[in-house]
Parts: sequence; structure tokens; C-alpha cells
Amino acid sequence: MDIRVPELNQVLISGRLTRDPELRFTQKAQGMSTFSVAMNRRYKDAATGEWKDDVTFVSVTVWGPAAERCKEKLKKGSPVIIEGRLTASEYTDKTGQKRKELKVTARRVQQLAYETAAAEAGEAHAHEAEEAHGETEPKSDVSGIEEVPF
Repeated sequence: MDIRVPELNQVLISGRLTRDPELRFTQKAQGMSTFSVAMNRRYKDAATGEWKDDVTFVSVTVWGPAAERCKEKLKKGSPVIIEGRLTASEYTDKTGQKRKELKVTARRVQQLAYETAAAEAGEAHAHEAEEAHGETEPKSDVSGIEEVPF
């Protein structure tokens, strides 16, 4: 029996940069940017009932003009969505051991900080105004639900 398996290699992740992007150029002057993204997953431990965090770190490589834009626009902590494909590489570490690594070669990098930065700026301005007027009441949204800080 000959089964044809479709060749599908597509990855979609979101998280925050763990470091500023590094930009290098190939001998043919093509830009290559590398960085790492941390993705958090919060879950409740069934045995203890405690909330725990599971963090996954993924290496990302971006090529061409997009690599240069990443270096200009992104920094450590920037929230992003990455669309790309998984690639495998092999290298020898400092101790001489051969290592294998799976990483994402990005086709598209979307920064999420524009809305977040605007919202944070608005919150900071509102907080300053509250302090100036001496208001100590908890913030609430349009529906009247109190904002609970985590």
C-alpha cells in the first residue's frame, strides 16, 4: 500500500523576545536576524492544585529585508506572532559535543507592541491623572467589572 503524505511544514507561535535581535549579513549581503521567543503556558497541577508556568523557548531566524526590520523594530520583551516553518540544524558546541536544534525560519513576523504600547501609555496617563486628583477607587471597565491586577 502506497500512502501519499502531504508535505506540510507550517508553524505559528506567539510570545516575547528573550533578547534583542542579532543582525548579520551573508557574503552576498543578505540580512539574517536571529532571536529567541519565550512562550508561556499556565496550567493547574492536578496533584497539588497549584498554578504552574511552563515556558518554551524557540530560536527564530529571519532572512532578507524582514531581518533588518526586526533589528530596527524589535527588542527584548517585544510581543510577536511568528509564522514560518521548522528547520533542523546540527552544530558542535564549545565542549566538542554534536548538537541538534529545531528552530523556526520565519516567513512573517508581526509585532504586537503597537496596541500594547498605546494602551500602556494611556493607562500611565490615566494613572497620573488619578494620582493628581487623589482618586483611590479601583479602576473598572465599561461593564462595571473591577480590574484585578495579577
